Amino acid sequence: MKYLLFLSIVIFSTTSLEAQVKNNQIETSEFEVTGVCKMCKKRIENAALQKGVKFAKWNKETQILKVVYKTNDIDEMAIHKAIAEVGHDTEKVKASDKKYKKLPKCCRYRDGVEVH
Repeated sequence: MKYLLFLSIVIFSTTSLEAQVKNNQIETSEFEVTGVCKMCKKRIENAALQKGVKFAKWNKETQILKVVYKTNDIDEMAIHKAIAEVGHDTEKVKASDKKYKKLPKCCRYRDGVEVH
């Protein structure tokens, strides 16, 4: 009887652990985020670094942000929204005009500001 109880606990623990591991997937995504300078880069990367995001790097020349994140902590859309909240447009979420206007004048990419 004790053996069956012990075996049941081991099987349940193993199944539970497998489910946790499967749900804790690491995902890599790349998407466009608009910006013009090093200040934008810092702002975009900091906004992307939400709980569950392990890596965020934005390339000024290509306008592409690469993120690595845990899917059980955050999804890609939440990262898009966090970036839009600091005033930068992504390929899926446009920053509100109010948030955009809070950017320093030199970072206002919609106004035709050149990369500096």
